[in-house]
Amino acid sequence: MTRKTRGERHIGLLNGFAAYGMWGLVPLFWPLLKPAGSVEILAHRMVWSLAFVAVALLFVRRRRWAGELVRQPRRLGLVTVAAAVITVNWGVYIWAVNNGQVVEASLGYFINPLVTIAMGVLLLKERLRPVQWAAVGIGFAAVLVLTIGYGRPPWVSLVLALSFATYGLVKKKVNLSGLESLTAETAIQFLPALGYLLWLTAEGRSTFHTEGAGHAALLAATGIVTALPLVCFGAAAIRVPLSTLGLLQYLAPVFQFLLGVLYFREAMPPERWAGFSLVWLALTLLTWDALRTARRAARTLRAEKIVPAATIATGTVSAARNAQSVASVPDPVVDARP
Repeated sequence: MTRKTRGERHIGLLNGFAAYGMWGLVPLFWPLLKPAGSVEILAHRMVWSLAFVAVALLFVRRRRWAGELVRQPRRLGLVTVAAAVITVNWGVYIWAVNNGQVVEASLGYFINPLVTIAMGVLLLKERLRPVQWAAVGIGFAAVLVLTIGYGRPPWVSLVLALSFATYGLVKKKVNLSGLESLTAETAIQFLPALGYLLWLTAEGRSTFHTEGAGHAALLAATGIVTALPLVCFGAAAIRVPLSTLGLLQYLAPVFQFLLGVLYFREAMPPERWAGFSLVWLALTLLTWDALRTARRAARTLRAEKIVPAATIATGTVSAARNAQSVASVPDPVVDARP
């Protein structure tokens, strides 16, 4: 690895830690916006996020994508679905944090990979490896244990996981970069959010004008809190392997969980520890399986590169000799099998 490549990798890692670190510490921010209610905070987040990302797009000089998107009704429809789903995700998360449910909110992002896999099976007819089936089964058992512990289904966790998994599925279909996608989504959210804020003001229930300049500045900062981690994530995604990002993604719910237990002092009776332990076991299995599969894929790729190179170097050798040399290379299909 060259010095330049190592430098790019380090920059990518720093941006990855920054992105997931900010997402993990964001529960400290939402309580600062009280006495604003969750819906008012959500509306400000939509409005100010559009302002922030629009300015960012001016700096990077990306404009043509918007016209192309408008001329493609199917993609525009998918962006609308993504905007609706992420609105639910944001709203439930803000409500959970400001109502003492930080630990349950963190659980939603812990189980998100398991929900994503389940959706892949149900909607995309994907085939799972045995370890993935085991992880999904353990995750389902964890939800049952937590349901018994809470005395109800962990609906905050389930809504967050389902909405974010759906959001990821739709964004794959849209195929826009993070900054452009967020701009399109917040543009769709903007008018309903602005209309709600104007209605609050007309009713005399808006806190933006009544709680002082500091409170107004914090509400405006929701745009930065939303967009800045995404910018850092984009910088990380183009510089570090996806396997590394996959490991870094657990930083956010870990930080949220620790904040809920240590800072917000939320209760963790034994049955909740049991449920979370099962979730962590499922995630450990998923991570191990993903790393093992990635290593096997890398060995397969190396094997496929070796065979053509050997064939070219010995082009004057008989066909039988070539067949013998190819046969001596491990079968990449068999070698890649779990």
